[in-house]
Amino acid sequence: MPYPTGISLRSEEARSQSENRKLGMARLKAKLVAVAEEQRARDVADIRGDIVKADFGQQIRNYVMFPYKMVKDVRTGVETSDVDGVMAGGLLRTRTRPALNRTTESVRLYEH
Repeated sequence: MPYPTGISLRSEEARSQSENRKLGMARLKAKLVAVAEEQRARDVADIRGDIVKADFGQQIRNYVMFPYKMVKDVRTGVETSDVDGVMAGGLLRTRTRPALNRTTESVRLYEH
């Protein structure tokens, strides 16, 4: 059953009405396919969300292992020299703590 699309067209290229109808239907079909592809692309974009390129400067954490040891969480600003603790999952605990001042509590977590 046809449904309204709001697309209209007119074809007067051929001499006969049947040829114009064929040309018009071909154009209508092409426009409907284009509209369907645009809708599908919007749906996929909604599902995928914002795409962030994995370029330099888009990191979550910076790891420096030589000549000195340091790990910095770019989102929270936490820095620590306990690379082994971070590699064992120590830095991830800072994200789950409910705190108003996350940076201060994160730094306290690494103090020995």
